[in-house]
Amino acid sequence: MMLPDMLLPTYTQMLGTMSSWLDKARAQRPDTADALLAARLAADMFPLATQVRFACRQAQEGVFRLQRRDFPPALDALLDEGRNGAEAPGTIADAQARIAETLAVIDTAARKGIAIDPASRIEHALPIGMVLDVTAQGYARDWALPQFYFHVVTAYAILRAEGIELGKADYAAHMLGYLRPPTA
Repeated sequence: MMLPDMLLPTYTQMLGTMSSWLDKARAQRPDTADALLAARLAADMFPLATQVRFACRQAQEGVFRLQRRDFPPALDALLDEGRNGAEAPGTIADAQARIAETLAVIDTAARKGIAIDPASRIEHALPIGMVLDVTAQGYARDWALPQFYFHVVTAYAILRAEGIELGKADYAAHMLGYLRPPTA
C-alpha cells in the first residue's frame, strides 16, 4: 500500500467526521455553539478552535511534505490562527470553512497523485529547533497520523466534555460503509 493511499482517505474521513460533530454541536446548542470553540479539556491545553485548526494543519502538512512541496503561506496563516484560537476562536462556520479548505487540498493531492518511495528520507524541522530525519513511511506512521489524530480526538473529547451528545458511532461513522447488511 502506498502511503498516500493510507493518509489521504484517513484525513478525508476524519475531517468530514469532525465537521459533522460541529453540525451536531450547532443543532444541540443553536444559541451557544460558537462559545464551544473556546472550551478546553485542561487549562494548559489549546481550545477546540485550535484543535480543529491544528488537525487541518497536520493533514495539509502531511500532504505537502509527502509531495516534497514547500508549505504555502496559507498553511502558516492556519498555524497562526490555531495558536491564537484562545483569543480569537471564531465561529463554527469558520472552523468548518477551515475543514472544507483542507479537504480541497487533500482532494487536489489525491487527483494529482503522490508517488513517494516509503524508504525515502524526510527532514522534519520542529519549531523548537530540533530536526527529525525519518523515512517517508516513518513520518506517516510515527508523526503524521498520530499528530493528526491527537487533535481530532481532543476535539471530540472537548465536545463530549461540554455535553454534546456524541458516541462511538459518531467517531467511527465511516465504518458503517463496511457493515454487513444482515447484521445491522
